[in-house]
Amino acid sequence: MNIKLYHGDCLELMKSIQNNHIDLTVTSPPYDNLRTYNNSLEWGEHIWKPIIQELYRITKSGGVVVWVVGDATIKGSETGTSFKQALYFKEVGFNLHDTMIWQKICPFQHKNRYIQSFEYMFVFSKGAKKSANLICDRKNKWAGTPIHGTERQTNGNTKSLSARQKSKSVKEYGARFNIWGIAPEKNNKTNHPAVFPEQLANDHIISWSNEGDTVLDCFMGSGTTGKMAVLNNRNFIGIEKEENYFNIAKKRIEEAEKSINEKLFI
Repeated sequence: MNIKLYHGDCLELMKSIQNNHIDLTVTSPPYDNLRTYNNSLEWGEHIWKPIIQELYRITKSGGVVVWVVGDATIKGSETGTSFKQALYFKEVGFNLHDTMIWQKICPFQHKNRYIQSFEYMFVFSKGAKKSANLICDRKNKWAGTPIHGTERQTNGNTKSLSARQKSKSVKEYGARFNIWGIAPEKNNKTNHPAVFPEQLANDHIISWSNEGDTVLDCFMGSGTTGKMAVLNNRNFIGIEKEENYFNIAKKRIEEAEKSINEKLFI
C-alpha cells in the first residue's frame, strides 16, 4: 500500500502528480467560504477552475471524481456555485455520470425556508467508467417473484419484457437509490469544522474503485477519505493546506494503516 500525504497548497502540489495517475478522487471543496479554516482559506472561481483542470489531467481514463459540495445563502439567494462547478467539470471534458444527494438526516433549520437537509455529490467520470461496484442493500418488495412489467421505449411506447427476462426472479436486494441518508459525524473529535462521515467516504470508495487503486483527496481535511481508502486496501494521496488539520489527518491515516498491518500478522 502506497500512502503519500502532502502539507501545502493543493493547486501547486497537484502539478507534481503525473498525468492519468488517479483512479478515484473523493473530496469536498470549501463551500463558498462557509468555513474559515483557521483564516487560511483563499477560495473562488480563480482557484476552483484550475483545480478542476488539474483533476482532469491527473485522472485516469475511466477514473471518477466524487465532488461533495453545497452552496452558501447570501442576501436571501443561494449562490449556485455547486452548479457552476458541475458545468465546468463538463466543460473541461468530464462526463457527469450522476448527480447524487447526501441527505444529512440531521438537517439545518432556516428562519424562512424549508429545512436544509442535503448536499450534492456530483459523480464525474473521465470517459466510460472503469469501475462501478454498486452497493446492493435496498430490500426488494417483490423478491423471489418472476420479473414482470414493461420497458419504456425512446418513442414513449411501452414494450413487453422478453421471455428470457420474465424467466428470471426479482433479487432479494437491489442497488440503492442515489439519495444516501447518512448522518453527519456526531462525535467529531478532530477540531475540523466539516468532517466527512466515514460511511460516506467508504461507500464511494468501494463503489467507484477496486483494491490496489489510487485514491486522492485534494482537500484532505481531517483525513476521512484517506482513512477509509487505507481500510479498503487502496493507495492514497492526500493534500491539506492547514497544518493543524494535516497533522490530524496524518495521525488518523497512520492509525488506520497500523490496524491493517496488525490484522495481517494475527
